[in-house]
Amino acid sequence: MFKQSKKIYFVANVEFTVINFLLSHIRTLSQHYELTVICNTDNNAFLKKYGLNIKVIPLNISRNIHLINDVFCLIRLVLIFSKSRPDVVHSISPKSGLLAMIASFVCCVPIRIHTFTGQVWANLKGFSKQFLKFFDILISILSTHNIVDSESQRKFLIKEKVLNLNKSIVFGLGSVSGVNLKKFKENKKFFLKIRRKLKIPNNSLVYLYLGRLNKDKGVLDLAKCFSRISSKNCFLLIVGPDEGNYVKKIKIINKDKLLNIRFVGLTENPEEYLSASNVLCLPSYREGFGNVIIEAASMGVPSVGSHIYGITDAIIDNKTGLLHKPGDIRVMVNYLERLAKDEKLLKDLGKEAKKRALRDFDSNLLVNYWLDFYKLIL
Repeated sequence: MFKQSKKIYFVANVEFTVINFLLSHIRTLSQHYELTVICNTDNNAFLKKYGLNIKVIPLNISRNIHLINDVFCLIRLVLIFSKSRPDVVHSISPKSGLLAMIASFVCCVPIRIHTFTGQVWANLKGFSKQFLKFFDILISILSTHNIVDSESQRKFLIKEKVLNLNKSIVFGLGSVSGVNLKKFKENKKFFLKIRRKLKIPNNSLVYLYLGRLNKDKGVLDLAKCFSRISSKNCFLLIVGPDEGNYVKKIKIINKDKLLNIRFVGLTENPEEYLSASNVLCLPSYREGFGNVIIEAASMGVPSVGSHIYGITDAIIDNKTGLLHKPGDIRVMVNYLERLAKDEKLLKDLGKEAKKRALRDFDSNLLVNYWLDFYKLIL
């Protein structure tokens, strides 16, 4: 297909963000526009693995504040944009958003877009909150368009005077990328494979945590919750990278139940572990949307999650899953034990979750929203 001369530069912190949130969008947009991806990577050909011949510019954008490195990245972005003169710069994640929006504003890039996917300052207090919140305000001011991955998050940001109602948009019912329904679908083969590999009986009930292991995700709350589960036929499966020695902490909390816990690190095949699970648990304290919830839902797996902005868009309480107050371990225990004992409730929630995921969160829907949006602004 003939490519227009319009140039779009995507800026993200790491490869993981590009692959898991932007891949389907990049694939479609590259058929209409000239795309470049800037991110922290050691392999500037990583997109070729996915059949995409798109230019990748490595840039060591750190996740945390690192003044010297951040200034270097900012200067590099200014040089890149001043030389290439893109029509659009589109960033995702806070640090890359701040640097990309400053650089593109300085270079007078006409269209500057940032995607908000959650706020690190949401549960902080005092100076730390105001300091980090200021960066999001600055991103919002310097950008021309703001995409938010959930309506509840958008309302929160407007209430906090970070976003302007007329300058922000949520596509559909939320999510950055939706669900790849070809990948996230029920698979008996994966069920048997993972259960056999992890030595979990086929008739056992498995609670799954899938994501980064850190404090904000509530993984220690889940550990405390599981330590109080009375059934001996329930297992806890924890999948994701450890960002702070949390595996050791979970083992200490559950020293009497270690035989019923399985740890898996970072995986490129989350659908396999979802296939082997019965309930997804996301007791997070902050979340932009919680894409893993709709990925689980598309496979008929209901979720138990925190009643916070973002997650409330992904779970309809008592219909596609169960919501609890953040940190309320007593209610979490009650919900998980209830699902272990009430097979009908478990199936009904899973059935409704799947129906909603297939109807409202197909990745093709989100891709079309993005394509229509770009056609409109360009």
